[in-house]
Amino acid sequence: MTSFAPDSLVLNRKLPLWYQVSQSLRASILGRHAQVPLRLPTEDELAGHYGVSVLTMRQALKELEDEGLISRHRRRGTFIEPTALRGAPVKLLGSVDAIVAQQSGGRTAVLRYGSEPLPPGAAEHFPDLDRAMAYRRLRCDESGEPTNWAENFVRPELGARIDLADLERWPMTKVLRDVLGVRISRITDTVEARLADPETARLLQVPLLSPILHYTGVTYDESGRAVDVVRIHYRGDRFSFTVTMEAP
Repeated sequence: MTSFAPDSLVLNRKLPLWYQVSQSLRASILGRHAQVPLRLPTEDELAGHYGVSVLTMRQALKELEDEGLISRHRRRGTFIEPTALRGAPVKLLGSVDAIVAQQSGGRTAVLRYGSEPLPPGAAEHFPDLDRAMAYRRLRCDESGEPTNWAENFVRPELGARIDLADLERWPMTKVLRDVLGVRISRITDTVEARLADPETARLLQVPLLSPILHYTGVTYDESGRAVDVVRIHYRGDRFSFTVTMEAP
């Protein structure tokens, strides 16, 4: 059976190889013509094609399998899913320090905190919990004008160790990692456009239903558990998000 032929790739040694391979293969799959074969080459053949180890190739394929773009069948091979969505979201790789930098700056005030039932959208990341420690903070620029407000939902055993003074100085990510010693494995970010609800309009001093950038970040520890879910509401007239892609 003829196999699908992926595009070539020039590797950038500054980024993890599995990530580059998964994104290159992802682009090849989503950009394929309808009549091309659905069967992928073997792991060994793909590893040779990209110039990486079989272990690296296996990690890249797992990423695509988790996304639903491919399916792997023992003894039969790996196949592109015919129903793979061309509009699937792109995953961009960054660093924890980049997240800390993004969430830093200005003056921060803790508005309120305490144990609360987990709201929809946060509860799905804490399947073993009914409640979490919630922190709501308002960030202003040096002139005192509000720029964004954040609500964090943190595991209770971690929340019990958080000093509010630290949250007025640093983002939650830095407090968890550098103060509490949480070994963070990854953070998943989502940014979308929304309209200001009454609470956001009041806190950010903007008209009701004005444009807001809504950021959701889920922080995982090395065991794969979510330890923090943050929702940040940015003023649409004050913030934009820029992603820079380096060529090899």
